[in-house]
Amino acid sequence: MLTSINTSQSIGEIVAVLPKASEIFRKYNIDFCCGGNRPLAAAIQEQQLDEAEVLQKLEEASFETRELTKRVNFREMKSDELIGYIVATHHAYLQKALPETGELTAKILRAHGSNHRELFRVHKLFNGLRTELEQHLIKEEELLFPLINKYEAGPSDKLAGEINRVMKETEGEHEGAGDILKELRKITADYSVPEDGCRTFEKAYSMLQELEGDLFQHIHLENNILFKRYEL
Repeated sequence: MLTSINTSQSIGEIVAVLPKASEIFRKYNIDFCCGGNRPLAAAIQEQQLDEAEVLQKLEEASFETRELTKRVNFREMKSDELIGYIVATHHAYLQKALPETGELTAKILRAHGSNHRELFRVHKLFNGLRTELEQHLIKEEELLFPLINKYEAGPSDKLAGEINRVMKETEGEHEGAGDILKELRKITADYSVPEDGCRTFEKAYSMLQELEGDLFQHIHLENNILFKRYEL
């Protein structure tokens, strides 16, 4: 039972305590990564959701929490372990998925763009996102994460200040990526494949949805767990 979770808590805090909540929030289009600092009550009110229904879904998800936390508890990971997980899981995924998804969006634009003009926007948005993310991964791996590991080995005010400067840049990039993903979902009508869509069309939209889910979890782990440890 969710005896410790209520709508006054921040969305990000809820997901940190209850990882399964991320799936529920995606279902209701509640932003748990870039908008993770907002109280759940604010999101429910803004989107005119049924508060009792949302809390019931969270309560149902709580039954799976024990097994999930046995498998991996991100909040209890040391920073270097969490960084290692993010790089090996989410960075590795993006390095593979970005070029594959880019190829698919180009194919469906060429094949279906004349009948589905929104694909021009999908192609442009995705490629902008891809460029931003490729640079973002390099910044994290070559600058931010080494700074955090250096701080853990020998804390100093200077390092803490530098970490916070880069973290703010990174969080801004997270917000930008989240905005693009929201626009992609909107212009594709929640990735609804049209009746004349081919298998490549279905695959492209499926990969975009998969990328969205992975990226939201990636951003959540950083914004709501890792970065919280170093905020001044």
